[in-house]
Amino acid sequence: MITLSGVRKEYSGEVAIGPVDLRIPRGGVTALVGPNGAGKSTLLTMTGRLLGLDAGVIEIAGHDVARTPSKDLAKVVSVLRQENHFVTRLTVRQLVAFGRFPHSRGRLTAADEEVVSRAIDFLDLGGLENRYLDQLSGGQRQRAYVAMVLSQETEYVLLDEPLNNLDMRHSAQMMRHLRRVAEELERTVVVVLHDINFAGHYADRICAVKDGAVVEFGTPEEIMTGEVLTRVFETPVTVVDGPRGPLAVYY
Repeated sequence: MITLSGVRKEYSGEVAIGPVDLRIPRGGVTALVGPNGAGKSTLLTMTGRLLGLDAGVIEIAGHDVARTPSKDLAKVVSVLRQENHFVTRLTVRQLVAFGRFPHSRGRLTAADEEVVSRAIDFLDLGGLENRYLDQLSGGQRQRAYVAMVLSQETEYVLLDEPLNNLDMRHSAQMMRHLRRVAEELERTVVVVLHDINFAGHYADRICAVKDGAVVEFGTPEEIMTGEVLTRVFETPVTVVDGPRGPLAVYY
């Protein structure tokens, strides 16, 4: 379980985030949604200790994020940031191997190599593992980054807008992969999404963030209503019955 208690983040003397109290159950996919600037990515990066807190406590599986040694926390939670700045002349396999650092400390064993291979195969990257990152399409590169996170072998996986710059086909492909991560690998996936329909179709829980506060938390059936989405996004939303569940229509 991920628990946020009284979490606050301030900017320029003004409270930008919080106080937030939130409990994300273990297992499945939880999607963080909300308007631009609502605080979704800030909450995620604070949860992954990529950004400090001004107040409050975040715990992941009982570990206090602020107090747990980095080498120990890295075996509990892995984080994929929205923007990645790895040297492009890395191959896919070299990138994915970075995920083993908390375990190997840079000295890969045969067991580490096997984990890397499994992550590559899981994301259907076997035919690309010796290609350089700058030789890949955007969708292929994003899959490589997710494979790196998976090779870290943490129970909790945090992803900040993994659909960024992906077209509709590759976005759906990525969400299917993340669904498999939760179901087949039994990981707890928390993902920031802009598209509410992807959240409604692929997530087990949706957390709606607005103005630095959690305003709704529930199942897709509870959140995917016109009344709730209109209030969260401050624009008229109608929810219709689609072939695979409810679809939000903006107008």
